[in-house]
Amino acid sequence: MNPKNNTTTAVAVARALNVPVSSKQGIELSNYLRYHSTARAKIMLEEVIALRRAVPYRRFTKDLGHKPGIGAGRFPQKAAGFMLRLVKAVEANAQVKGLNSSSLKITKLVVNKASTPFSGGRLRHRHKRSHIEIEVQEGSAKIKADKSKSNKPTSEKKAAEGKKSDGTP
Repeated sequence: MNPKNNTTTAVAVARALNVPVSSKQGIELSNYLRYHSTARAKIMLEEVIALRRAVPYRRFTKDLGHKPGIGAGRFPQKAAGFMLRLVKAVEANAQVKGLNSSSLKITKLVVNKASTPFSGGRLRHRHKRSHIEIEVQEGSAKIKADKSKSNKPTSEKKAAEGKKSDGTP
């Protein structure tokens, strides 16, 4: 086993390979959804599909129009539909593993460019393909609590060092 995979928190993973989605739209959508809870991500994706919420584009902004309140943005409906199916799938995988589905947080959301096969025919068009991988983790509040505990001893040490330098017991 890889020592990196030996973590105390449980993780659920789902992948979609050779999805007919533009990798640029997938990357912008993944940056938009990463580190949110799965419940919030589903709401956001449903709003993108219904054209009620635009996705802010930060990287691929050439010749891109602005949307009110966010700057450069679009409504990647097709990519959002595939991403929504994948979020639901990873929630089901987490539930099978025995994780609490109400406290799942997206920790990894990666979109990679897949091979683009040529279609047969007169003009030989190439079709866009992407690989999508999502990983969720349970109990993000525990991680924050551990970080706050690790900060307290260092501040106590500094306070103790300050008392020693003053000469007071």
